[in-house]
Amino acid sequence: MKKCLIAMGELIIDKIKLISVKYPVDEYQSYPGGAPANVAYCVAKLGGSSLYLSQVGDDQEGHFLVDTMKTAPMDVQHIRFSKDYTTSIAYVHVLEHGEREFTFKREHAADLYYQAEDIDEKIFENASILHFGSVNLVPSPAKIAHMKAIELAQKNQMMISFDPNLRLSLWKNQDDLINTVQAFIPLVHLLKVSSEELLLLSNETDENLAVKSLFQGSVQWIIVTKGSLGATLYSKFDSISVPASSTKAIDTTGAGDAFMGGFLYRMLQREHYPLKARNYEDDLIFAACVASIVVERVGAMLAMPMLAEVKKRSEDCASLLIR
Repeated sequence: MKKCLIAMGELIIDKIKLISVKYPVDEYQSYPGGAPANVAYCVAKLGGSSLYLSQVGDDQEGHFLVDTMKTAPMDVQHIRFSKDYTTSIAYVHVLEHGEREFTFKREHAADLYYQAEDIDEKIFENASILHFGSVNLVPSPAKIAHMKAIELAQKNQMMISFDPNLRLSLWKNQDDLINTVQAFIPLVHLLKVSSEELLLLSNETDENLAVKSLFQGSVQWIIVTKGSLGATLYSKFDSISVPASSTKAIDTTGAGDAFMGGFLYRMLQREHYPLKARNYEDDLIFAACVASIVVERVGAMLAMPMLAEVKKRSEDCASLLIR
């Protein structure tokens, strides 16, 4: 069975400033980021196989991002360097309890100009999962590239994973974002949303009814992450919830990406995908352990743990040795 994850989307420099935490930082510190990139890096750091499709500027920031991703190690040979556009930057203020506020600098963002024709179709023949988010689904060449990648994943019978990772400030209005995400949901098999995103996408306060409304098209599983309250995986037949691992959050940047990276890493180990949620309890606990490590560190990509660290995380993870 094919075992590689393909992820695509933004590559961003996160300039992070810690505010009102135990060790405050007065200046911005630069960290590599970009939600789908964090997921791909996490998978590779845990020992899985992943590659990334994107474009960065042919600038200091772009080369820093790609050089960092090589350390996972993961396949970065399909990331392009542009002399016409620049690498994206996100300014992140980390508040008390690790919560965040974002400001983006994405004028002339190189990742938005990644072209459909830049995709090597052959790589989809040796991959199992395609993962993406919504940041690059704004009207752009990158959106068209995402549509082509989804078609190739469907053609090659891959699992398609979607974490919208809603960033309202990047869109002209909220309705454009919601309508675009809702248009992509029926094309995927696995959807991951936070509790807040679930409300925005469904306009329904009851979680069960909200989730039910998102089982459209090809969707087989929906993960709802709830921060310190853990996460729930829903299928069309049942659901399973797991608690969050006990931890003191310093920076929640990348927590959802770590959870998704841990879960997709486990999916790459599977020979088949049962339809019922209860079959994935161990995978959810594993993902929660990965996320609990990341929130104790600053940044996202470089905070991703190795498999040995996850195994040592807690008694909850002790039974999750990879079989």
